[in-house]
Amino acid sequence: MTWWWLLVPVSYVLGTFPTANIVAGFVGHDPTIEGSGNPGASNVYRVAGARAGAIVLIGDLLKGFVPAIICFFIEGRLLGLVAGLVAMLGHIFPVTRKMSGGKGVATLGGVGIALYPLVAIVAVCIWIPIMKLFRRASIGSLSLIAIFPFGVLISSGGSWKEFGISAGASLIVLSRHSENIGRLLRGEEQSID
Repeated sequence: MTWWWLLVPVSYVLGTFPTANIVAGFVGHDPTIEGSGNPGASNVYRVAGARAGAIVLIGDLLKGFVPAIICFFIEGRLLGLVAGLVAMLGHIFPVTRKMSGGKGVATLGGVGIALYPLVAIVAVCIWIPIMKLFRRASIGSLSLIAIFPFGVLISSGGSWKEFGISAGASLIVLSRHSENIGRLLRGEEQSID
């Protein structure tokens, strides 16, 4: 517990970095008022193009990956998971932007890549065909969210503590997709062309 008091709040601050706003802003777009209004990679892809979307995706992945991997090497996987979750919360609820951030999928994905690489590989292998089939970012995201805690449970050798933390993270991300779920049910969800 020695490092937690320092690394956890630093992880939150890192998570608040406004990747989407900066990248889209360079090409004259504001993802908070265009498209879905969400400052995430999918919306930046729609409003500012594939290159901007890819850069935002990498940036948001790194917001979860960096604190998770650093904390993993300092004090083990549990601290890495907590730090990654806190970074995700910083991304979703940034105090610098009135608690209005992204949906957390990419940031949580970065945590998965850092701490559970096999789970991340399996998730990508599931995500790619789902995205190609349905052409809806939210369906791919919801699929990843659903399998992540169970992948963590298997990969961690049955750690219920890690399962509980990852399930909590997944539920938070799921709650951020309530509008997407409603649009999917109504057949109104935007496609990625």
